[in-house]
Amino acid sequence: MNGAWDKRAGYAAEATALSLKIPYNEPAVMQRLSERLTRELLHLPSDRQIVVVCVGTDRSTGDALGPLVGTTLARHAQGMFDLYGTLDEPVHAMNLSETLYTIMRNSKQPYVIAIDACLGQVASVGCIHLASGPVRPGAGVNKDLPPVGDIHMTGIVNVGGFMEYFVLQNTRLNLVVKMADIIAGCISTAIRNIRGAPMPYALPD
Repeated sequence: MNGAWDKRAGYAAEATALSLKIPYNEPAVMQRLSERLTRELLHLPSDRQIVVVCVGTDRSTGDALGPLVGTTLARHAQGMFDLYGTLDEPVHAMNLSETLYTIMRNSKQPYVIAIDACLGQVASVGCIHLASGPVRPGAGVNKDLPPVGDIHMTGIVNVGGFMEYFVLQNTRLNLVVKMADIIAGCISTAIRNIRGAPMPYALPD
């Protein structure tokens, strides 16, 4: 399974076509991300299953972004997409490969949206990045895990480059929760736009 998404036809061209990085606190963040994701999903055949894989663990504050997104999305799936990775059942380093095998076994040519936290430069902390191609979970902490996703959304939760495990453990939960709400809202809105009646997604106060 390792490298499965890297080998998809046209990946290199698509990678340059879809790239949007925006701060979570920008006023139009929800609209811009959901509209861009909707445009990306519009080309999908109606019978192609959308799968959302939220990578991370609730044992680390910074790395809890994915499970928080998954837990929120679980309330909105309603059969429109398959979901892997919640606070109850996280997808992490120990079961990622098994999860990818399950997806490929259960879904014919699934279209996978991968969600993960990442570390970055100081100026990028708090940004949400939507891009083509797979995310590489664990790259920031030097783990060799299989890439996943036809497209991915990452939240830059803290600064990378030094003592990454310690940095993830000491990331502010407030930031992670706010970014997770936005990412979940964008995904829910975009999928509803193409697979069901759109439903407003309100952010918490």
